[in-house]
Amino acid sequence: MFKPGKALLAVFAVAATVLTGCGSDSGDGNANELRLWHYEGPDSAMGKAWDEAIKEFEKSHPGVKVKFEEKGFEQIQKSAQMVLNSDEAPDLMEYNKGNATAGLLSKQGLLTDISSEVTKRGWDKLLSPSLQTTCKYDERGVMGGGKWFGVSNYAEYGMVYYNKDLFDQYGVAVPKTFDELVAAMDKFKAAGRTPLAVGGKEYPAHQLLYQLALSKADSKWVKNLQEYSGKVDFHDDAWTFAATTFADWVKKGYIAKDAAGIDAEGMGTAFMKGEFPMMVSGSWWYGRVESTVKNFQWDSFLFPGSDLTLGSSGNLWVVPAKSKNKDLAYDFIDITMKKANQNLLGNSGGIPVAADSSAITDPKSKTLLENYQTLVDRDGLAYYPDWPAPGYYDVLVSATQKLINGSASPDQVLDEIAAPYNENLENVGG
Repeated sequence: MFKPGKALLAVFAVAATVLTGCGSDSGDGNANELRLWHYEGPDSAMGKAWDEAIKEFEKSHPGVKVKFEEKGFEQIQKSAQMVLNSDEAPDLMEYNKGNATAGLLSKQGLLTDISSEVTKRGWDKLLSPSLQTTCKYDERGVMGGGKWFGVSNYAEYGMVYYNKDLFDQYGVAVPKTFDELVAAMDKFKAAGRTPLAVGGKEYPAHQLLYQLALSKADSKWVKNLQEYSGKVDFHDDAWTFAATTFADWVKKGYIAKDAAGIDAEGMGTAFMKGEFPMMVSGSWWYGRVESTVKNFQWDSFLFPGSDLTLGSSGNLWVVPAKSKNKDLAYDFIDITMKKANQNLLGNSGGIPVAADSSAITDPKSKTLLENYQTLVDRDGLAYYPDWPAPGYYDVLVSATQKLINGSASPDQVLDEIAAPYNENLENVGG
């Protein structure tokens, strides 16, 4: 992701914050200004930590202004290539990781190779090998290469958020197996409750489709799909199970038929209002759910019956090739990698990459980190479905909407998502 993360705002908003600071100018722009873009909501863990990083930047860089512009995830997703190829490129921005996004921009020469800076500042020592994979790309724009084009200061993974009050009200136990999950949904549906909050207009629905496939897959399957290291069959047991099960869940009423028109924000808001027992999505929602939900008890659990789940490093800090103040951008990234900022991120519902574990005192944050460690220990982070090919995000949204509204069969949907993947495979020499 996904995040496409979370706290992923669909609305474009602009805010300006003036800071003071110093640093060397590495371009022809205003040496006393750093233009910063990111798309995390102010109530998210990353939004809180990065706001504090801006304040720290102010203290340590007297004389420099930071112009912060908050962007919507979808807006950056669709316009990044055009903007970064113009004089309007920011100095530092958050961008989605993966072959179809950061990889594509690195291949096009729109991002700065920051490898020497990563080594000099020791960021490589803070990120595990699995987290480094999404930061590094080869000449084809395929992740896991030798050059650093981004760095992440947090991690993320998928999970099931659940309304404990509704579980108690209907006598439903937290499912430990896939069959128990289905039985729980049957019980909620019999009581007149649609079990799952789903957003088919954006990423949530196709991430659920991918999670269903992961429940029948292994690490080799993931590597073949994401890194083009082996044959990919979109009609194999895993993908067939995913598409047929998703369609079946719609027919059984586990997923509402109007979900095709609901975006990520609408899905999350509905869950936080207590309208649905469960929401399958990422850790990017965690801090927001924790700060927003006051009228019911909630918690989370790993998707049952699957060793693999969506997850990776978080989105990347990238420095556009046309950044006019690259040194200032590196200084800001460095602040977000320091323990003080990492500890704040962890206690705000995020997953830091370099925090002091003893400094994470919030109980729910501890659970979040413990579940993340469980996934890391079993090599269970399986990336995101839209990463393999440019434009794949829109393909997956459209295909999954067809499963929801019944306008295409599971086989037809699998054909639809296979075609652009195979076309891209030819383009990269796979």
